[in-house]
Amino acid sequence: MSRVINPNSAGKERSSMTRAIALAVRELAKTNPSANAEQHNEARDLAAFIALALEVVAETIEVSVVAWEKRDYWVKADKFRMEWRWAGQLAAQMRTAALNEDWGSIAQVAMQVAMKLQNIKISDKHRMGRPWEGSWGKLA
Repeated sequence: MSRVINPNSAGKERSSMTRAIALAVRELAKTNPSANAEQHNEARDLAAFIALALEVVAETIEVSVVAWEKRDYWVKADKFRMEWRWAGQLAAQMRTAALNEDWGSIAQVAMQVAMKLQNIKISDKHRMGRPWEGSWGKLA
């Protein structure tokens, strides 16, 4: 019997989510939440999306590590957890800041996320669309 390959692995999900987060952070940097109601709602959606997407990324870490631990690759598993620990921490900070609409904290957390994801390149003609639309309703 041949191997069963899951095309929707945790690694692929983490990769697509980090690309979407990087795009959302860049869009958030362009918005001014105090300019008008439309930009305010856009900024709330972006902040909420970043928080929710970081939570998804944090959840995929354990899924990836389980396979290594089954093979007794404990050092590799622990190193991977330490490399991605920031995702869960920044997700909690962004969730709190977004729910309180603390734009100073949102900007600070977004900058930290941008530093972690600075190597991700997204072309101007990407096909991701606007995945953050409606995220405020899911967060609140």
